[in-house]
Amino acid sequence: MNYKTYIYIITLFMSIYAFSGVNFDKFIKTNKAIEARILVILMSIATSYLVTNFITDFISVSSIIKG
Repeated sequence: MNYKTYIYIITLFMSIYAFSGVNFDKFIKTNKAIEARILVILMSIATSYLVTNFITDFISVSSIIKG
């Protein structure tokens, strides 16, 4: 596995941990706990994808600038 996979896994767990601290009770209807968990998982996947691409692009651009 390359380093992008490791970064993706780390950011996935970090985003799941971060989203677990958010109270989604005001946004989700009552008795919809499964849907709320699915929403957290999908938002975590999307966030980790974006953060991983940002980090890898930042690394590649900084190596181009460095020389």
